[in-house]
Parts: sequence; C-alpha cells; structure tokens
Amino acid sequence: MDKLIITRLEDKICTAAVSDGKVVQLTLEPDGGSSILQNIYIGRVQKVVPGINAAFVDIAPGVSGYYSLTENKEHHFVSGHSGKLKAGDEIAVQVSRDAVKTKAPVLTANITLTGRYCVFTSGKPGIGFSSKLKDAAWKAQMREALGGISGLIVRTNAGGLPPEMVLQEFEQLKGLYESIKAGWSCRTCYSCLYQSEPSYIAGIRDSISGSLKEIVTDDPVFYRELKDYMEKYQREDAEKLVFYEDSLLPLKKLYSLHTALEKAMGKKVWLKSGGYLVIEPTEAMVVIDVNTGKYSGKKKMAETILRTNLEAAEEIGRQLRLRNLSGIILVDFIDMEGAEDKQRLMRYLTEVVSKDPVKTTVVDMTGLNLVEITRKKVRKPLYEQVLS
Repeated sequence: MDKLIITRLEDKICTAAVSDGKVVQLTLEPDGGSSILQNIYIGRVQKVVPGINAAFVDIAPGVSGYYSLTENKEHHFVSGHSGKLKAGDEIAVQVSRDAVKTKAPVLTANITLTGRYCVFTSGKPGIGFSSKLKDAAWKAQMREALGGISGLIVRTNAGGLPPEMVLQEFEQLKGLYESIKAGWSCRTCYSCLYQSEPSYIAGIRDSISGSLKEIVTDDPVFYRELKDYMEKYQREDAEKLVFYEDSLLPLKKLYSLHTALEKAMGKKVWLKSGGYLVIEPTEAMVVIDVNTGKYSGKKKMAETILRTNLEAAEEIGRQLRLRNLSGIILVDFIDMEGAEDKQRLMRYLTEVVSKDPVKTTVVDMTGLNLVEITRKKVRKPLYEQVLS
C-alpha cells in the first residue's frame, strides 16, 4: 500500500509517492505554475522544415514546440481552412511531451484527454487497451459492448469493471473535447484552451485502484483542491485524504524528503550487499554501471555476482521511477558467464520494471553484456525539475 505526500519543498510543489517506507517517486513543480504537459493551445506556425518533415509552432511568445508532419497528417486549423501547413497558420495543438534538456516540447494534433478508467483520443480509430490488462475474455466482452466507439483507450484501472462505467467516463471526456473544439475558432493566438491537472491531482487519478492507503498534505489550499476533486471524480478514495497539522514536525521532515531528493540527485547509489550503482544521464542516453563494491561475502563468486545483479535490478527499477529517467537506458551489470544466470537476471529485471506506471521495456542484452532498456519520455527528469 502506498502513500501520496503533497507539500511544499523549498520553492516548489512536491508530490512524493511512498511505498514500504521508501520514497519511490518525486515530482517537483514551480509554486504558482504547473507543467504545460497535456495543455492545449492555439499556436502559430513559426516555420516549416521540409528536410525533417516537421514544423516549429509557437504556443506562447518565445516558447516554440516541435510538431511532426509525419505523425500529424491532419491539422486543427483555427480559421477552418484545410490544406498544406505554412508559416503563419494558427492551429490547435496539445503538448504531448515536456521539454527535455535542449529539446523543445513535442506538440501533437492528436488530442487526448485522460480519465481514471479511459482515455479519449481524437486521432486514433477503434478501441485500445492498456498493455497491463491481460484478461482476454473481459477485453472481448468490452469490445463487444463498446462496439462502434472510436478513439477509446481503456486504462488499467478499468480492469473488471462493467462497460457502462467506462462508457460514462468516455462520454464525459468526449463532451469536454467537443467543448474545447467549439471554442478554438473564437479564441486568440496563444490562448490556453485546456489546462491539465497539476501533478498532485494526476498522481491520484493515475494511481492503481486500491493501491493508495493515504493521501497526506499539510497545505490548506492543496487540501481543498484535492477534496473537491475526489468528491467529484474519485469518491471511493475520498476518506483517505488526510490534513497533516503537526507544526513541530513538518511533513517534509517526517518523510525525509530533503534527504530523498539529495540522494536522487547523486551519481552513486549504495546497495545493501555493499555493491553500488553509478547513474549518469547524458545527452543521448542514461548509463548505469553496477559494481560489487565492498561486498565481502563468503559465497562463490558466481553466486555473489548474481545476487548483486538481482539486487541492482530491483534498485534500478526504483531509481528510474524516482529520478524520472527516460529514453534509452544502458545498464552495465557485472559480467556473468552462465547463460542461466543471465536469463534469470533478465526475467527479474522485466518483472521489476513492469510495475512502473510509465511504460518501460527491457529490450535485450547485447553481445557486450550491456542491457538495453527504454522508458517512455513524458515529464522532465527530476534533475531538470529541480533547476526549472
């Protein structure tokens, strides 16, 4: 069972997920301003670059986003005309990926609106399901009951629910989309047509049903917002919301959030066995090195290496989520000679990352015994959140 902690840390709003007494995820947002991720804007095309088949679209003065013409065949022209995109055109776009490092935010014409049980998406036909939904019979039942609907992605939290509950939320999201669409023809350039929920509300919405034990905040403003949201959209968890009032022991000290943040910013992570990880984000990828360190066990070397690698795999899964590391991740585990040990490590690592709310895939082990992982890029990594 997890806890969600919402408080102020330094000059930022901190949302921390705590599981088994450990902070497993940290999200920081500027106090007074949230991320632009999933926001919908009226943007102006700055330029079209045929060489990369993309356009750069300004969504605010001085803020430009990358808009792929390969992925976006149809455009939401504000003026109502259609045809080839050109500089100066005003179009409605959604931010699908935060700016990361030197890369601009990614924009899309495929508008998506997320609920607790499903996602409405304007650019995809038919019905899709979360990869974590494994019940084939239930999915077949859902497809039959929701036949004819287009632009629906069923989320993990909908597993086992009757089709009517999913359909009700889908119709609400579709209605919201139609309202946004009706408004963009009469709004001025750079208008924000839709603002996504802040991280502390999205964290509750996206939590797996039944996984949250408590939602704790010591800020009256956050408490009121959370209370209103949960009574309206997530009434089953409303009683788990707690207002923390101990002035002698602030919430950030009770859960050692300063310490958790400091450790999450460091390169080295010690393992209980005495081994350690070295985590280094680079421009192209994230590189993680696993070392035996000061482990001095009496077991055979092969057993020692396997044990350290398995422990490292579990910690790597936690660190990817904690630091919000994404893209290409290359892990240099300690070399193992036995094929069976390698297979066991790969199976365990796959099991560990499958629990991550963000899609994470263990790709393969290369000929040099380097393990390739990919993790979907959504928000900025934690070290960039600290600096923003």
